[in-house]
Amino acid sequence: MLLDSRGSLRRSLFLIQPEGVLKIMSTALKKISVQEYLTRERAATFKSEYFDGEIFAMAGGSPQHSLIAANFIGEARQALKGKPCAVFSSDLRVRIQPTGLYTYPDASIVCGELEFDDERQDTVVNPTVIVEVLSDSTEKYDRGRKSDHYRQVASLQELVLIAQDYSHVERFTRQTDGSWLFQEERELSASLQLPSLGISLKLAEIYRNVQSDAAAL
Repeated sequence: MLLDSRGSLRRSLFLIQPEGVLKIMSTALKKISVQEYLTRERAATFKSEYFDGEIFAMAGGSPQHSLIAANFIGEARQALKGKPCAVFSSDLRVRIQPTGLYTYPDASIVCGELEFDDERQDTVVNPTVIVEVLSDSTEKYDRGRKSDHYRQVASLQELVLIAQDYSHVERFTRQTDGSWLFQEERELSASLQLPSLGISLKLAEIYRNVQSDAAAL
């Protein structure tokens, strides 16, 4: 892990060279363009974020991190049946248009037609809900700078942060005046309400089959 020039925690930087060799970049090296990033990213075997001319390789998550994300996606998909919304996994790349960040949320929900970044139609720009499962290595970034990026998306109505080491789900909901309302749930008997979608998800299902010490307060 590295600290960037803005003081935020970030992942190590890598570029795929023409010969296919991974190279760790120094922040002092020449910045690359969005098009260069997308060309390399589409050919890469791993996912990377892009911001301000730099590429940030994304580390893989733990089994319980993946399970919580999968549980959320499964429950949301069921709850959204009959609604004009679709839930996506971390395979979907999202561009934050106001700031230029390209990233892969752990889960995202889009209502209505998908809006894309370019003609390749593999990068979405209009998420309605974004979900991140927190981990020790990325929690500071996810709560801080990354959440700030997300809240600048005009289409975003709710941002959800899910702890993986204990039952704790936080929700930030956009208000009509542009402010964000914070709510949290800790009890497995509680439900995560998503007013923008008109659905609720039980915490017990979000944390289903997660190791007992990760689902305890």
